[in-house]
Amino acid sequence: MPDKEPEDFAFLVEAARTLGAADAKVIPTSDVVVENRVPLKCRAGCIGYGKKLTCPPHVPTPDEFRKILAEYRYALLVKFISPAEADPDVICSIYRYWLDPAAPADKKEQATQFWKDHFNGTGSFAPMMLELERTAFNAGNPFALAFINGSCRLCETCNVKAGICVHPTQARIPEHAVGVNMVKTAENAGMPIRFPVQGHPELMALLLID
Repeated sequence: MPDKEPEDFAFLVEAARTLGAADAKVIPTSDVVVENRVPLKCRAGCIGYGKKLTCPPHVPTPDEFRKILAEYRYALLVKFISPAEADPDVICSIYRYWLDPAAPADKKEQATQFWKDHFNGTGSFAPMMLELERTAFNAGNPFALAFINGSCRLCETCNVKAGICVHPTQARIPEHAVGVNMVKTAENAGMPIRFPVQGHPELMALLLID
């Protein structure tokens, strides 16, 4: 059987757009940029670090993921648009305004509303990636595997202490948790992310295909 070409996965691009993605593109896995520094941002800048089995340090390291990635030829890069929006000065300090008790009340209110809109509006993105994974699997790609944007939201408190995920068929790892630099990867794909965020955040997710 001849090797597959990117156009052989056009049905996944169409499926992603039908499901509500803003854009999607099949890329060679050589365009996926993996860097050791990326999970360091999880450790230094995310309140969920270590609290979920789909986040560092409970997931493959960048070095381990590079070996896994080398066994795939293609990936589907998917762009979603969050419905959340906030003033530029709030976006640039969103965690501080959200979590700091001493933050100005108006800024805290904007930050709280931003996260409410974001979480309510992006709750369907992970299920979309799972549906794309299922579609790819059923089309003859048994090792298709989805990665999601943002940490898992399936459980209020993750079963970290026991070390066993209670939703293994639904929980997926955020791509940045294994070292994927999505800013560079999106640039390589010709689908650049606006950064710093302007207006509605652009979110990227990845589906390893074959």
